[in-house]
Amino acid sequence: MDARASEGGVAVEASTGAPVIRPSRTGPAAGVPAAGPAALVLGGLSLSHLLNDMMQSLLPAIYPLLKQAYALDFGQIGFLTLAFQLTASLLQPVVGLFTDKRPLPFSLATGMLLSLCGLLLLSHAGSYALLVMAACLVGLGSAIFHPEASRVARLASGGRYGLAQSVFQVGGNAGTALGPLLAAFIVVPLGQGSVGLFALAALAGFVVLSLVGRWYRDRLAAGAGRAKKGGAAGRALPRSKVVATIAVLLVLIFSKYFYMASLSSYFTFYLIHRFGVSVQESQLYLFVFLGAVAAGTVAGGPIGDRFGRKVVIWGSILGVLPFTLALPHMNLFWTVVMTVPIGMILASAMPAILVYAQELLPGRVGLVGGLFFGFAFGMGGLGAAVLGELADRTSIEFVYGVCAFLPAVGLLAAFLPRLESPRAA
Repeated sequence: MDARASEGGVAVEASTGAPVIRPSRTGPAAGVPAAGPAALVLGGLSLSHLLNDMMQSLLPAIYPLLKQAYALDFGQIGFLTLAFQLTASLLQPVVGLFTDKRPLPFSLATGMLLSLCGLLLLSHAGSYALLVMAACLVGLGSAIFHPEASRVARLASGGRYGLAQSVFQVGGNAGTALGPLLAAFIVVPLGQGSVGLFALAALAGFVVLSLVGRWYRDRLAAGAGRAKKGGAAGRALPRSKVVATIAVLLVLIFSKYFYMASLSSYFTFYLIHRFGVSVQESQLYLFVFLGAVAAGTVAGGPIGDRFGRKVVIWGSILGVLPFTLALPHMNLFWTVVMTVPIGMILASAMPAILVYAQELLPGRVGLVGGLFFGFAFGMGGLGAAVLGELADRTSIEFVYGVCAFLPAVGLLAAFLPRLESPRAA
């Protein structure tokens, strides 16, 4: 390739004219410090992510209990979800933008305290207004947690950014899977007041994040220095190109999480309705899918570190299409088998997409984390609502037939600038 650019800048490939982003070299390898990842910090972030997402998944899991106890209609249940999503999803980019300009090492622990207060209020709420307030507090805690935690994960990565994001995100996947289980075995038998027991998990998260905050405070200056030295590539691209690339990444997130919502929210209903399995069997098959999602999240980051982000993005979004197209036509055994590659391939995308966006917007790690986590969460909620309405008007089988084509949106990855892999750099 005949290309001209300063290190850390943008080369233009002579044959195609496409911009090629080259990571800056600030260490032994491109952008990779000599020290390895801070394993204890990444482990603490992953554990805290598990606790955070477990707590936020409790709210929708106990909707049937709240509906009966407070005589709520579906509109009021929907407003509870809206209150939670407005704080948990829409505020994340705002929090990320603020902390990019003014990092707050102990905001992570503060967010966990807000979630703790939300859980305590949820366990003792005596009115619908207090339920809404509790949902907002849990959502606000989540909105504060994700952008700063994503920043700390990058700082603790030792240059292995994809690996760090995978370790961080797999905790959230595990927490999302645990929430409904704990609600089924603890909250449903013991009642609304037992939600307060999960405040102990929030307290544990507060302790862990306080220690992470101390580590973050001590290394904040060094981390900021590295951020200024590296990643100039995003600035060298024309602003319009950066904006268009971020828009493509968000569309890919839309396709991923809309399809994920079809499985996480309605897969049990699909299995019961089409194959006549029991509720217990359907839950077991759902956890097969959730386990595959966790495995894919772990694999996606390191593969991106090794072979480049765009390779993972192409494979994880478009590569799943043959499996999603085949799923609606399979028998029970093969339906369950198909969910394993679907979960693994789709979930591998998020760490690569997030790191790719961070490289496009150097110095905006909090904004990227808040924007992409918030958008992903919002698309999951919107997808559940839209697909539920579609299922009411048609059938659950029709929903899966339509969703099978969503991964075809991955063709838009052709418009992403090629990032040179760390090995090539």
